Amino acid sequence: MINEKVGDGVAVAGTVAAGFEPVAEQFIENFRSRGELGASACLTVGGEIKLDLWGGVADGKAGRAWDRDTVSIIFSCTKGATALCAHVLASRGQLDIDAPVAEIWPEFAQHGKERVTTRMMLDHSSAVPALRAAVKPDGPYDWAYMTERLAAEEPFWEPGTRNGYHGFTFGWTVGEIVRRVSGKSLGAFFQDEIARPLGLDFWIGLPEAIEPRVAPIVPYVYAANEARTPFMTALAKEPKSIPSLFFFNNGRWRSGGANSREGHAAEIGAANGITNARGLAGMYAPLANGGALNGVRLVDATTLARMGEVSMATHFDATLYIPTRFALGFMKSMDNRKRSMGATLWGEDCDSVILGAPAFGHVGAGGSLGFADPACGLSFGYTMSKMGPGILLNARGQALVDAAYRALGYRSKDAGVWLR
Repeated sequence: MINEKVGDGVAVAGTVAAGFEPVAEQFIENFRSRGELGASACLTVGGEIKLDLWGGVADGKAGRAWDRDTVSIIFSCTKGATALCAHVLASRGQLDIDAPVAEIWPEFAQHGKERVTTRMMLDHSSAVPALRAAVKPDGPYDWAYMTERLAAEEPFWEPGTRNGYHGFTFGWTVGEIVRRVSGKSLGAFFQDEIARPLGLDFWIGLPEAIEPRVAPIVPYVYAANEARTPFMTALAKEPKSIPSLFFFNNGRWRSGGANSREGHAAEIGAANGITNARGLAGMYAPLANGGALNGVRLVDATTLARMGEVSMATHFDATLYIPTRFALGFMKSMDNRKRSMGATLWGEDCDSVILGAPAFGHVGAGGSLGFADPACGLSFGYTMSKMGPGILLNARGQALVDAAYRALGYRSKDAGVWLR
């Protein structure tokens, strides 16, 4: 057991197995020198928990400490859960990810989107990364409204020919496929088929009874001289650009939705999953171990292999304005240490996520992360309440990932992936 003070009235607690103490040291260092407020970290190897830590402050205004069962918004880490729902259906033979979406969702086949496939939706090439016309204030909380808008939207490029991160729309494109194939809402399917069988505190659409356990998100406030990356310049100066439409055109979600009851209760499959590191690591643990764990099979071997393969990559993502690499609904290792202005502004770990080559998972805004690495049986989760700078990871999350790989005998990430 660990129970260590990291500041005035602030402590870190949990368990760590022999050999993984360096990961715990980095978790503690996050509080001491990297500005961590409240956070959790968990990793499993071969399905066994090797580290499970939590600490800091969950709610400064209420004077509430981050305890074992604290949960928080994980932003785009939710995409991994939504993608997994689609892959579960594919593994069961209920969904062909390479068939036209029009066979499932006929209304989507408008304005040149007739040949869009679920694969394109999963790898961010389906060409609807944002909505052009203003989204009504409660739009993100109205599933039918959002799916109708996306079905009617004109593509921003010829679908399948390039990718641009579908940062908010992903939840309704992929989520509507899950809903139509399964007959259940996205949140209900995830709960019934993944979270509950695995015993995870993880929701897409939070029950009100769990609300007292949620740690509010604290945004990162950029100084004026920091807001000059290509992405942030587009936000400031190009209101009709894809980055600006993605970031701002989402109703009340942008103005505090992540800390509101309506924002927690809705099913926003790209952005409002609520869990902790134990939940993230627990979701990925079967995927790190052949697709099944403790009698619960999520996907078969063929589906698992397909899930981790790079499906789309680019030197210039049409939304994020950085190089990106995606598998089917998941991020792959992205080494932008020498390719991103964010890395020069806030440190080399910003705008990157460096994993093992076979690994796949997803980063969340501010720096949260969940992933599986089938090569070494590793599943990993990190969540926090205080957001950091940049688009992908920042120093806190990458330090934990690096320590985890070193604990498993990996030597170097100089190749842009961790190597033994």
